[in-house]
Amino acid sequence: MTMQTDSAAGNFRLSMLISDTRYRSYTFQLVAMILLFASVGYLISNLIFNLQTAGLSISYEFLEEPAGYDINQRLIEYNSQSTHWRASVVGVLNTLLVAVVGCFFATIFGVLAGVLRLSNNWIVAKIMAAYVEIFRNVPVLIWILIINAIFLVSLPQPKAFKARGGNPPEAEMFFDAFAFTGRGIYMPKPVLQTGGLLVVGIFLLSIFVMLAYRRYARSLLYSQGRDLPTFWPSLGILFVPAIVIYFVIAATGELPIVLEYPALKGFNFKGGIWARGSFVALTFALAIYTGAFIAENVRAGILAISKGQTEAAASLGIRPNRIMSLVVLPQALRVIIPPMISNYLNLTKNSSLAIAVGYMDITGTLGGITLNQTGRAIEAILLLMAFYLFISLSISAIMNVYNKSVAIKER
Repeated sequence: MTMQTDSAAGNFRLSMLISDTRYRSYTFQLVAMILLFASVGYLISNLIFNLQTAGLSISYEFLEEPAGYDINQRLIEYNSQSTHWRASVVGVLNTLLVAVVGCFFATIFGVLAGVLRLSNNWIVAKIMAAYVEIFRNVPVLIWILIINAIFLVSLPQPKAFKARGGNPPEAEMFFDAFAFTGRGIYMPKPVLQTGGLLVVGIFLLSIFVMLAYRRYARSLLYSQGRDLPTFWPSLGILFVPAIVIYFVIAATGELPIVLEYPALKGFNFKGGIWARGSFVALTFALAIYTGAFIAENVRAGILAISKGQTEAAASLGIRPNRIMSLVVLPQALRVIIPPMISNYLNLTKNSSLAIAVGYMDITGTLGGITLNQTGRAIEAILLLMAFYLFISLSISAIMNVYNKSVAIKER
């Protein structure tokens, strides 16, 4: 055996890098890497040469200059005298907000539509099929503009919530807490007081304990066949400690967390949380558009599961809705998750269309007004590329870790 190995190593020829399957894949990867680095090097050298010819240089000092423009929706303090760097941070946070909320609702829409499309009810199945086909085949920008126009036209203005001349108001708040208007959605805002951070900390800790318990229950089921209850214990672990701490602190003084409700003052609401109409329309449009693609992934994942699985579950007396949640969907996740990563990435990148409805994301701040005011196109575009590359790699890494965790463990 040793003599044969030595002989094979001694007879190595350069042609084997292409003809021999043991070396071919490495050869192609090496050539591709060399070509990639050569292309990047050429682009960089060409950029440096052109900049020197034009008497320009790459500098990011403009980020410390005053921005000179306002941003309508922001998650941190900002004004027109803030720097371009802070304006970019506001844009980044606005982009992440749309991406996170949009992916959440897109998943809900997609899973519901995918499951209902396989319903035995002919009407429900056809309605879901129409939703998928219509939304998938119309550009997302069109949906953003349509939904934004619908919100502006169909929803009342804040002044409609005010009684006039002894007449009742034209519109009323939901539960005296939520106001859906053409300007956006007004909702209560939690305000932390003495002990509020402790309650929040206990709640966050309860989340980790709940996840640990569910993981333990799942491992016990796989290893010993013992099926521990998870639903009610999970709810108890999640909410009971925080509720107990909340009322203990409340009994000793003021409430640790109170709600600040929006109130109509003049012609607009004051207080609470204001989700602007541009944010609501953009997020809803991206969610319902991406949900149509996720629905097809869910449908494909369900159809990939053998009917023998559902028949075996039915023979054990499991109800149909429980079969879907306990048997079919857990196995379908290995088919659903990989393409869903691309759907999440597309939603995040499609959020760059936010400027169409006046929502200031990173493309509207750094790639829009800041770029035009400073003239630093190369620097701004490089920062945009770095941001979207980082977000894409982060989403891909997180979803790949989750995909690995839900993959079927074969013995």
